[in-house]
Amino acid sequence: MSAPIVTGLMAYGMSGRIFHAPFLSTNPQFKLKAVVERNQKKMAAHYPDIVSYGSVEELLNDSELELIIVNTPNFTHFDFAKQVLRSGKHVLIEKPAAGNAAEIKELYDVARENGRKAMVYQNRRWDSDFLSVKQVIESGRLGRLAEVNFRYDRFKPELSPKPFKETKDTPINGIVYELCPHLIDQVIHLFGKPLSFNKFTAIQRDNSEVADYVNFRLVYPAGLVVNLSSGLLIADPVPAFVVHGTVGSYSKHRVDVQEAQLDKGMLPTDDAYGVEPPASEGKLVTVGPGGEKSIEFVPSIKGDYNNLFYAVYHAIRNNTLYPITEEHMTWQMELLEA
Repeated sequence: MSAPIVTGLMAYGMSGRIFHAPFLSTNPQFKLKAVVERNQKKMAAHYPDIVSYGSVEELLNDSELELIIVNTPNFTHFDFAKQVLRSGKHVLIEKPAAGNAAEIKELYDVARENGRKAMVYQNRRWDSDFLSVKQVIESGRLGRLAEVNFRYDRFKPELSPKPFKETKDTPINGIVYELCPHLIDQVIHLFGKPLSFNKFTAIQRDNSEVADYVNFRLVYPAGLVVNLSSGLLIADPVPAFVVHGTVGSYSKHRVDVQEAQLDKGMLPTDDAYGVEPPASEGKLVTVGPGGEKSIEFVPSIKGDYNNLFYAVYHAIRNNTLYPITEEHMTWQMELLEA
């Protein structure tokens, strides 16, 4: 096996602690070396060998680092990612990677100019619930698809304590850029670019300045309609995945456990990691030629964000195509910025 990819984090907040460090530290294809911690030095308590820099500049000047993960606030992603690429390092950028399609093109252009990889972190492609929906769709058991409904809801009536998340003066904010990149990426992964789309946003929480509800209606060939919705005032979520076809329907709640497990300290190497709890199965209803209905509860596939990091490794070491492509990101940004 080739040498592990020496990697640095730009921050050790929630995403660094949950979504990156546990994978980089347990996957032999990576060596987690450094982090930027401007104030409190927290990471060493869990990773005693970590090098903690006080600035992004120090991280970029570390000649041993090959890959840097940009996991800072949304509005900084684009500029920091360009800095990483121009320093001669590969970059993995948390969503949203940029604010619009023009910036996405610039990012990939800078990557090509410097002979490096620009990759976007879209981990929800490897959620157990989404993988299960994908499996049912691709099995053909629903027939020709007619309507697809994906939701990503939360109940958070209070405003975020982080001011940059709640002010209209900060670019790339609100639920459109927080949760919709997950939904849009999943749909693009399944169906590609829509023929057309409509977008509606609203401000529903008291004293909010930024959109906290959004709905997309995407139209695909053969009359397929895809509805995407996300809101922050959903106390009793309905199934997050509902798919209707010519011979059946499938529904499933959003129950992927990886984030909760990682937050509690479970490592990705644990046998229980990514395994949904009992009674989380999706419901498949099919209709026979005589009109008789058959109901089946479909066990879920194990979720595993390791697969994203495997893809990063092979893109860098073997020059394979990273699955979240420039084309995918351009289409995503066209919807987000509309």
